[in-house]
Amino acid sequence: MKLLVSALEPSSNFHLRWLLRYLRDVELLGIFDAEIAQTYQCTPIFSPSQFSVMGFSDVLKQLPFFMNAQNQMVSLAQEVDKVLIMDSSSFHIPLAKKIKQRGYKCEIIYYILPQVWAWKKYRAKSIEKYCDRLAAILPFEVNYYQHKAEFVGHPLLDVIPPVQAQKQSHKITFMPGSRRSEICRIFPTFSCVAQKLRIEGYETHLVIPPLFSQQDIAEIYGDTDGFILSNSAQETLQDSAFAFICSGTATLEAALLGTPFVLGYRAKSLDYFIARRLMRLPNVGLANIFFEKMGRGNLHHELLQDDLSEENLLKSFRESSLEEFLEGANLLRKYLQHGSAQNVAEWIQKI
Repeated sequence: MKLLVSALEPSSNFHLRWLLRYLRDVELLGIFDAEIAQTYQCTPIFSPSQFSVMGFSDVLKQLPFFMNAQNQMVSLAQEVDKVLIMDSSSFHIPLAKKIKQRGYKCEIIYYILPQVWAWKKYRAKSIEKYCDRLAAILPFEVNYYQHKAEFVGHPLLDVIPPVQAQKQSHKITFMPGSRRSEICRIFPTFSCVAQKLRIEGYETHLVIPPLFSQQDIAEIYGDTDGFILSNSAQETLQDSAFAFICSGTATLEAALLGTPFVLGYRAKSLDYFIARRLMRLPNVGLANIFFEKMGRGNLHHELLQDDLSEENLLKSFRESSLEEFLEGANLLRKYLQHGSAQNVAEWIQKI
């Protein structure tokens, strides 16, 4: 079977690796990271790092590149059996539309659906029109579609071990993001917090995306003296006493591990203004959003824009409760039920 894959985000590639463990006799084409390419002896047409842009203005600058990439993917679609698209809705919805408009018969599976429940709910109709099967990883996502969406479980439950009862540790983790622009805005504040915590005897760890070279690290982060560097979020978070995390999937990962954390994020002013106008949610952290769906209060603090300061970050750290986060982890695991990789693999293998 030939499978055309489009995984643009580091998190998508992480979950793709787990999914591929359940697939047999599949030839991969498309966009995925170098580790997958090496393991399965195939050559992607682009690297996910080439799509690592954030913010409305940055995306506009890259439009010619995105259009070219879509056209190359559409050409490949005529020779494959199935197409797997993951997350990254701005790229994948138009891609699915172009494939279907060409009349190609390959089945399109969308795994890790766009957050239509947060903004642009109208996209659900387009997604359902141009995709054949929708793998929902959140129980409530199914309600936003007519009939093609099915809850398959959550990919983090494929990989995250059971909650630890105790975390006797002086290890503090910092995760300022995976994109250059957000790291440059957030890391300086995180770094100042880390300096103060080291004075108090804490060991500070910095999680860096695996795709960054040593030169990238020097250019993006600057001075990392005092930090222990890591490429594995899960291993680093698992035995940490606390974590400072910018946003995204990493916050849910920490929540499922029972690791206390604070979400701290700073975007460009224009991007933040537009996003807040479009999103009608009281929270941005996934764990807090799920807690709201369960009828509960927030699990963690969220410090956005001007609220992201050394003082506020340290205050969140000192006010955190391990017991509350451990209880929250068990509630989230019950809510998300089980992993998703095996179920999606069965969809792909089914003839």
